[in-house]
Amino acid sequence: MKKSLQAEDYDALGAFRYAMPKFLRFSKDVLAARANLMPEQYEALLAIKSSCGADAATVGEISEGLQVKHHTAVSLLDKLEAQKLPTRKRAAADRRNVNVQLTKAGALLLTRLAAIHHRELQQCSLEIIDALRRLRE
Repeated sequence: MKKSLQAEDYDALGAFRYAMPKFLRFSKDVLAARANLMPEQYEALLAIKSSCGADAATVGEISEGLQVKHHTAVSLLDKLEAQKLPTRKRAAADRRNVNVQLTKAGALLLTRLAAIHHRELQQCSLEIIDALRRLRE
């Protein structure tokens, strides 16, 4: 049987709901000021870099990683490609697949932005972890 929520549960939920948007606002501000990118575009660059493919990600993998529909991923890639951050190429083995790779400029930009985000997460992660720990109690 499920216990009813107590005051500390609401406090933990509130702490989590505060910490996450705070980080996301930081991210949005950094991306706009330093790279003229929307958060979704940064997330697409991360999805390309972190894809399980050896040298390239497929549009389908990017779509799955971002939890968006295929056409939304394509639209994001169109905008990023206009900035020369990724490139797309049909897969040789299966021409239905399109492989996406970061350009040198895309990789350099992502490296810079990821380092900023990593540092910020190192600073605010304790707040987020504490809220999550309290939710598990």
